[in-house]
Amino acid sequence: MKSYPIWTQITACNYKSSKSFGSLETSEQNIYVGTGPRNSNHFAKIVTTKRNLGDNTHFKISMDNQVLKEFIMCNKTKEIIGKRLTKIVPAI
Repeated sequence: MKSYPIWTQITACNYKSSKSFGSLETSEQNIYVGTGPRNSNHFAKIVTTKRNLGDNTHFKISMDNQVLKEFIMCNKTKEIIGKRLTKIVPAI
């Protein structure tokens, strides 16, 4: 099995087990809510990215173009050397 730097695992009440997939540089998920495929509205866009920056790799996850969390990993040691968590202000 190929190894991916971004690994997404999804669990839902209608699956007997989780579903998962890997991505090399970018994973984009569009979430829709409503009563079915024809009567649904876009709810959120979730994007996970991986970018190489010299000796480090930068991972970032955002929702609706707002960065939620970032990690910087040292490529040599594979350790997380920097983290940032964005404070989310409730909309309601």
